[in-house]
Amino acid sequence: MRKLTLLILAALLSGCATGDSSNTSFSADDQMFAAMMIPHHEQAIEMADIALGKSTNPEILALANEIKAAQGPEIEQMKSWGSSKSGSHAGHMMDEGMLTDDEMAQLKGASGAEFDRLFLEGMIKHHQGAIQMADMVIDSANEEAALLGKAIVESQSAEIERMRKLLTR
Repeated sequence: MRKLTLLILAALLSGCATGDSSNTSFSADDQMFAAMMIPHHEQAIEMADIALGKSTNPEILALANEIKAAQGPEIEQMKSWGSSKSGSHAGHMMDEGMLTDDEMAQLKGASGAEFDRLFLEGMIKHHQGAIQMADMVIDSANEEAALLGKAIVESQSAEIERMRKLLTR
């Protein structure tokens, strides 16, 4: 819920720009962040979709739904930044936390408790990578980029702690 509030605040702030170009234009770093984060988020959504089809753990199913609900709108938000570099290949410039093709195949092939463990471990790694990438925009002159970066760091750090607890059960 807090992440949604931050995203709404970011949207409102971006709509209330004063005309100062430092607050309305996206820097090269903002654009590079978006180009890397879009495919990163797309993979997280793919992982969540796999979890929704394979897991029977209500906590994992809830987490997967929350990941999809948060990251889908963030993708659309970053696409609106107008980066000509955004797209699936741009994300390979920095594969922070991305699961390899082999890891994705292993996740798809697993079931039961093994699936839940692989999903949680993979998503922790994935979120850690997202946090590293978000760090590049948290001090952006563009308020929307800075707020999104901070929201990603905050929400995904909280989700990492939640997933670590789930791994101990």
